[in-house]
Amino acid sequence: MSIRTLLLIAAIICCTRVLGQSYNPCVDVQHYDFSLKVNDTSDRIIGEALVTVRFKNPSNSFHLDLSGAMHVSSVKENNKPVKFTQTKDLLVIYTHKTSDEKATYAIRYSGIPADGLIISKNKFGHRGFFGDNWPNRAHKWLPCVDHPSDKATVDWHITAPDHYTVVANGALQEERSLPRRLKITHWKESAPLSPKIMVIGIADFAVDHPGDVEGIPVYNYVYPENKEQGFRSYAHALRILPFYIHHIGPYPFEKCGNVQSKTRFGGLENASAIFYYENSVSSPGIESLMAHEIAHQWFGDAVTETEWRYLWLSEGFATYMTHCYLEDTYGTDTLKAGMKKDRDQVVSFEKNRLVPVIDSSIKKDYMQLLNPNSYQKGGWVLHMLRRKIGDSLFWKGISTYYTTYRDKNASTEDLQTIMTTVSGQDLRPFFHQWLYMPGHPSIKLEWHYDTASSALFITSTQLQPIPYAFSLELSIDGALHTMEITAKTNQVRIPLVAEPTTIIPDPDVNLLADFSY
Repeated sequence: MSIRTLLLIAAIICCTRVLGQSYNPCVDVQHYDFSLKVNDTSDRIIGEALVTVRFKNPSNSFHLDLSGAMHVSSVKENNKPVKFTQTKDLLVIYTHKTSDEKATYAIRYSGIPADGLIISKNKFGHRGFFGDNWPNRAHKWLPCVDHPSDKATVDWHITAPDHYTVVANGALQEERSLPRRLKITHWKESAPLSPKIMVIGIADFAVDHPGDVEGIPVYNYVYPENKEQGFRSYAHALRILPFYIHHIGPYPFEKCGNVQSKTRFGGLENASAIFYYENSVSSPGIESLMAHEIAHQWFGDAVTETEWRYLWLSEGFATYMTHCYLEDTYGTDTLKAGMKKDRDQVVSFEKNRLVPVIDSSIKKDYMQLLNPNSYQKGGWVLHMLRRKIGDSLFWKGISTYYTTYRDKNASTEDLQTIMTTVSGQDLRPFFHQWLYMPGHPSIKLEWHYDTASSALFITSTQLQPIPYAFSLELSIDGALHTMEITAKTNQVRIPLVAEPTTIIPDPDVNLLADFSY
């Protein structure tokens, strides 16, 4: 075994994730400055990344995530060459640093991205370049710590043929013409981001600025062929933003950009440059889709989960905030219909895969987390929490959570602590059963009316193996009654002068459960 190989193995061991530590225990990235050149004759990109890191421990080496398809030609510190090695998905840099020391490394590289940066033709046959990093595909074209726990500010310097418009995170700093019909565009994002939401979009765009919302400019980028319809559809942002600003807190970024793109997802919540799928401009569900992705600017982008297993803090929040926006816009019946549909999806999902919302079994293929547990069940947890502590305390808690963890990372325990403090209630049992236990209550209801005592007797039996504790609302001839369910079997006696004609469990759709009679 060669000395070079031994050094590489030692560096990987040093920087590999250890249980209880963050993803990359060696460094904390402070800032990225990406300079990229693209062209119309090939898919090869030429890049230089200035990566500023803080060393968390004394170190002889550290690694960045980077696909081997991106060939690194040099690494420099203070303009001096630094020893490095590459593996399939790692760039290992050898250096001698002490704790809390900072350094900036200039990494020159080139190659054809196999993923992460989508270089292709759009539905009208025009070429474009779109970042598509979720969940951990940023390293397919960018040297980075490709994990949500490591957030950093970012600058983009993009050199491209001058017929393109370039959109990226943050605020536009400069557009300048270069010789040979090229143009350089500089965008700067001053809020720290995780790599999953750092992107560029390069295409022939028509650009619209329909207005500002409380000082936040809204820009829409659509294919010229979809200009009229796209501008009209994406203008929903002007109505969506105020609801979130007033209920959660200030918008966290320099602009709200909405971009028609080649993303593989329906929408991708890139900070201040949200990408929507190509046919979104004509989709009847565009308002809901935009409400979901815009909600992510607060939850997922500004407040980011510490680990992938806490993805519900991103997707569950965006799902439920969308329902809240639609409720505010179209009324309570819209919320009920949405929660009922989501409940059906959760129940159906659990028939095939019975796992808790916080699923620690997924270690690598994080696409598996894009399921009704993270989205719909996560949203249901927030809905039930809102009903448990009341509207006023719920929104106070949501706002406090956002304010406390804006530009940072948060865990489920962090949210639980905030909500417990704000509500004054012990929420540990609530969070445990709904997030850490698989499944949901499956309730069998039996009742009979006793004429002699003028009372209705209702027995509830939980059919799932482990019983839950919750409040069950019942509409009895239109009057609302509540059963406190604390065990596998519960019985309640309700005085009534006559036998009821209708009994409806959970009439307002406030409980994630299914019922049999």
